[in-house]
Amino acid sequence: MKLSAVDKKILQEVASLHDVPQGAYNIRKDGEGISRKSTENIEIQVKKDNPGIDIIVKPGTKNESVHIPVLVTRTGINDLVYNTFEIGEEADVTVVAGCGIHNTGSEEARHDGIHTIYVRKGARLRYVEKHYGEGEGTGSNILNPKTIIEIEEGGMAEMELVQIRGVDHTVRVTEANLYKNASLIMIERLLTHGDQVAKSDVIVNLLGEDSFTQVTSRTVAQENSEQVFYPRVIAKAKSRGYVECDSIIMDKARVRSVPEIAAYHAEAELTHEAAIGKIAGEQMLKLMSLGLSEKEAVEKILEGFLR
Repeated sequence: MKLSAVDKKILQEVASLHDVPQGAYNIRKDGEGISRKSTENIEIQVKKDNPGIDIIVKPGTKNESVHIPVLVTRTGINDLVYNTFEIGEEADVTVVAGCGIHNTGSEEARHDGIHTIYVRKGARLRYVEKHYGEGEGTGSNILNPKTIIEIEEGGMAEMELVQIRGVDHTVRVTEANLYKNASLIMIERLLTHGDQVAKSDVIVNLLGEDSFTQVTSRTVAQENSEQVFYPRVIAKAKSRGYVECDSIIMDKARVRSVPEIAAYHAEAELTHEAAIGKIAGEQMLKLMSLGLSEKEAVEKILEGFLR
């Protein structure tokens, strides 16, 4: 498989790769799988009933990773994919997903990904998903990810969901069910600009005793963009949950944050907080006194905020 310069740039943005990765991987481009590799402990199979793949991690697998980037490089593409992840008992792995769009035409380029993840008993998963758009065309870049995650007893998942730049419209849906002693740490980082619209709908169900979740959203809205966040944690057992939404708003942007917690058990402990504000003037002054221009100071503050 030969990757173009555009392909390599997108891979770098969404998966921190300069070329075809080592270990298990699947690269999808413009609606088709173009390269795939399984390993002894991580098997990747093509679905027979839907477009997409099954990623099967053997029980006990440690310190391995799998990359499944998606590249969209043609205008007019409307790609839909279903991926299923089976993280075996006591495994400890990293999944690097994400999609990058390079659209130089006048039609929209779109990718919808539906991921179903099973973290089995005692397993640990680090899941990284980055979205990015670019191109000189007038067509829109659209990305709509949906992730459904089931975390069994003693399982743990860390999810890092990032939207970098260049995505004109996105609806992000995440649904999680946590069982006994399961935990989920979810961090969402997102930047919108221009006339972009981003909507995020998160629901975490704490179903098992001593389950725990922390959902954190850090976003920046610039120019005329719009963001809507609706994170919810619902406790149906003795459990703990925390929701935090923190946004910087600039120019004529609009941000709506609606964190919600709901307890259906007397021993549930849930908290939430939300903040929307502008860049502090003293931060700007301090950085500009060190020799940075106003634009450089803003970029440095936003970089630190979204880190």
